[in-house]
Amino acid sequence: MKKTAVIGLGIIGGSICAALTKAGYEVDGFGRSRNSVEYALKAGYIRAEGKNIADYDTVFIAVPPRATIEYLKNGKFKDGALVADICGVKEEVEKAVYEQPRNYRYVGLHPMAGKETSGIVSASPELFKGANLIITHAKQTQAEDVAEIKTYAAAMGFGRIVECTASEHDKKIALTSQLAHIVSNAYVKSPQVVGCEGFTGGSFQDMTRIAGVDEQVWTPLYAYNRANIIEELDGLISHLSEYRDALRAENDEKLSETLKEGRLIRETIKRGND
Repeated sequence: MKKTAVIGLGIIGGSICAALTKAGYEVDGFGRSRNSVEYALKAGYIRAEGKNIADYDTVFIAVPPRATIEYLKNGKFKDGALVADICGVKEEVEKAVYEQPRNYRYVGLHPMAGKETSGIVSASPELFKGANLIITHAKQTQAEDVAEIKTYAAAMGFGRIVECTASEHDKKIALTSQLAHIVSNAYVKSPQVVGCEGFTGGSFQDMTRIAGVDEQVWTPLYAYNRANIIEELDGLISHLSEYRDALRAENDEKLSETLKEGRLIRETIKRGND
């Protein structure tokens, strides 16, 4: 069996280790802290702590964007190793791979799974069960490398796999993930949040669930996808203004039309893995 390693033992990296180990792979882990490595060992998520990246045939990189790019540019990988990153932005990462000669094969990934909590204590071998996985393609991407990654994806339990370019990925993710986190984070800044206990229901919980973003993690993600996020923010602000203006003008007909437009669009959105 090919030697497999995961760089980064947070919730995603730890879950990759846990899922692959459960599926019968022998996985070693590289972590920034002793605590994460020791937790992964004790939990049985990894066989051993990784020592030398060049020892591995397959490497998953599960660290923040800047560190991911640094590994892809300067990491000493085994000749011909299959290297896959799971970063939430893809164009800048892909650029780092192909702007210089490299001795490894590369496939970009983005697992659409996670929790409100972070760190390896939140990792689980079941985290990816039925989840979507995005695989990005460049002109240099080899079909056999994608096929190999899909065997790992199946072992981890992913459901739907979507394949697209890095540019397409970043445009869609600006809406479906990054803008959603910004909106939730901004929503809780209302002064009415104070003392709202007892006034909340499912809608409040849905809107605030992802407000607690780790700014150290998310700021670089936003920075690397700045133009796409700005475009989505501009669109959202414009649409919100329509509701505000209708309310301010006491134009209930316009308000109703605006609400109906959103409802009809919502009805066209397929949910989950449908």
